[in-house]
Amino acid sequence: MEELHWSRRIRAFRKLKGHTQESLANKMGIAVSILGQVERGTRIPDDVFLHQVTEALGISIQELESE
Repeated sequence: MEELHWSRRIRAFRKLKGHTQESLANKMGIAVSILGQVERGTRIPDDVFLHQVTEALGISIQELESE
């Protein structure tokens, strides 16, 4: 279930910050398919991914973790 928590939070922050999946993936330097898998909950993000996404969105890991 942890992957669903991450998927909802990442998608919500991405939209809040005005990014498409493509624009965020480009900013992170990853493939759009990887971001899509994380947002769908079919891929569990590792620590490197979480660091990249928080940096790209300009948020802290604590913001991403909280409900």
